[in-house]
Amino acid sequence: MKMKFITESYLRDLYKKEPFTAYMVGTGTRLTPGGRQYLTDKGIKLTDASTKKKTDGANRLSEELSPVENKVNWKKLQFQSKMKSTEALFLLTCEELLGNDVILAHHVVKLYKQFTSIKSAVNSHGTVENLPCIECTGIKKCNFSSNLGDCFEMTDFHMQLEKGRELLLLHRLRSALQELEPVMLELSDSNNEEKAWYEDMIGKVNQVINTLSQYIHMTVGGNECLRRLNTATS
Repeated sequence: MKMKFITESYLRDLYKKEPFTAYMVGTGTRLTPGGRQYLTDKGIKLTDASTKKKTDGANRLSEELSPVENKVNWKKLQFQSKMKSTEALFLLTCEELLGNDVILAHHVVKLYKQFTSIKSAVNSHGTVENLPCIECTGIKKCNFSSNLGDCFEMTDFHMQLEKGRELLLLHRLRSALQELEPVMLELSDSNNEEKAWYEDMIGKVNQVINTLSQYIHMTVGGNECLRRLNTATS
């Protein structure tokens, strides 16, 4: 298809015949630099036919969607963005741990790989294998996929410990993961099939969180399970 160029002289003649305030560049046409400058000097609004078609199509799609559908789409976008930022935090945590505790960093890398599997499953509604559960006093196979909360409250005391930085890095990552469940619960309201899928994914995220809690306890040190001690004193 041969390109047609719109020159300044053409636009001047067109304007003399009938003044206009907007000009649309049609498909297969292009403004010369002089023509574009003429429209700018005249304060004439310039639109592109292909851009207008795309915009109109997007507007029609938005109008066709119900308020409920629009809300679900925004929730999904929020969820996907949160998954992406958490994945980046995993990598940052692994990188920071490498300089101080290679073994701990290796453990977190394994959790990162599990999390990327969960993130990939979101796009395809696929399945994810369970993490292996290393049982302790507070975490068993029967509650490994449940929201168990934190083993103990992290305070300024813990940052003073020998492994204080490592503890705070793990706690920051765990806190980011804990923010995912409320968003996933909102999305699970759509239908029974999706609800079951999201509940399963929440369980997989909880497995990662609970394993991180065990790594935190391991980093603090000691043989007593702090989750059990907190339960006993509460």
